[in-house]
Amino acid sequence: MRTRTAVSAVVVGCLFLVVALAAFYTASVDGDAAAQQQAATAQSDPLTASIDAAQRRLEDVPGDYTTWAQLGSSYVEQARVTADPSYYDKAEGALRESLARRPEGNDAALTGQGALANARHDFAAAADLAGQALVINAYNATAWGVLTDARTQLGDYAGATEALQRMLALQPGLASFARASYDAELHGDLAGARSALEQALATAQGGAGEAFCRTYLGGLAFSAGDLEEAAEQFTAGLEAAPGDPALLLGRARVLAARGEVDAAIEAFRSVVDTQPLPEYLVEYGEYLESQGRTDEAEQQFALVETVQRLFAASGVNDDLTTALFAADHGDPAAAVAAAQAEFGRRQNIDSHDALAWALHSAGRDAEALPHAQQATALGGASASFLYHRGAIEAALGQSDEARATLTQALDTNPYFSPLHAPRAEELLASLGGRP
Repeated sequence: MRTRTAVSAVVVGCLFLVVALAAFYTASVDGDAAAQQQAATAQSDPLTASIDAAQRRLEDVPGDYTTWAQLGSSYVEQARVTADPSYYDKAEGALRESLARRPEGNDAALTGQGALANARHDFAAAADLAGQALVINAYNATAWGVLTDARTQLGDYAGATEALQRMLALQPGLASFARASYDAELHGDLAGARSALEQALATAQGGAGEAFCRTYLGGLAFSAGDLEEAAEQFTAGLEAAPGDPALLLGRARVLAARGEVDAAIEAFRSVVDTQPLPEYLVEYGEYLESQGRTDEAEQQFALVETVQRLFAASGVNDDLTTALFAADHGDPAAAVAAAQAEFGRRQNIDSHDALAWALHSAGRDAEALPHAQQATALGGASASFLYHRGAIEAALGQSDEARATLTQALDTNPYFSPLHAPRAEELLASLGGRP
């Protein structure tokens, strides 16, 4: 529940780059009723407006390679907002068209391709594309952001921090402050993470920007077990962006932690109805499972593979979700295969954790432990990662270590999972309780 995906990290930069298109092109239209309608759309749904504006511009000026690049970046963001992976294919087409129109010196299109590669979880390609863009224009702050995201996902945390510092120097604002928050959170500096998000919030002007900041401010509070602060942030965010799925997900987690079952189920259902992402379907299903509603949980789980196939058809790799889901639901062979595939692409804390948990599910705890240790070594270990490590230590007979690790997990966030937090409590009790 702590980790921000590469998609979220990348597109926040793209979003605030491209929404200005709508306002720009609307302003150039005569002030008739159609223009007034376009202006209203730009205010209420700036992303859709930016896409419409770019498409109109390209009908008039098909050789405008800059607008092709901006359109491609908008499609990457639209894929996140709608959970419709077909927008990735549209993004690829628009970005390729931009490069066809301007093959040399087109850092905007290369940056967009890097963001698309990050969204598809091809982080090595994203790093390479961002690097190409920066050779052309070392002052491209968005490219530094794409490189930050790619290096983070590849496990090059020092390199990610270095790239982030360049972005912050060039363009302090919502996109760079949001990344600074995540960088601080990964290293265990929660005060710094919150401060950076508050700086980001100060630059937002309601709508999507405020919703983004409130989502992660609430997430920080929830990850520390502060349900009251989390609820306040999610509520404030929903006032700025009613129906936002990420904020509804945060609210669902708070309701679940408070034991408000019916309200939590309603909130989770709203999330998956709007954004049926595999990880959301799994989380909703596991909440239903924790409430003994097994048949309903299985209905959600049955959708996971279908949705993953749709994303895979648009070039998205999601072996991480597959590995964790299979490990938790009785398919250790599939878990290990998926975790190893993910680890082959990136060696960050998330892939270390997934491989550790998959190996544990297969009874290979001696192999699992080093990965579990790596997953919790950076400083900002999540309660979930700590629970995984504690379970592995217990399986290896390292009772004292397991008790300390499980205690740390539950002290970090006693609500980290409606399914696994009670299991952590039970395991800790079986080992003799808190040290």
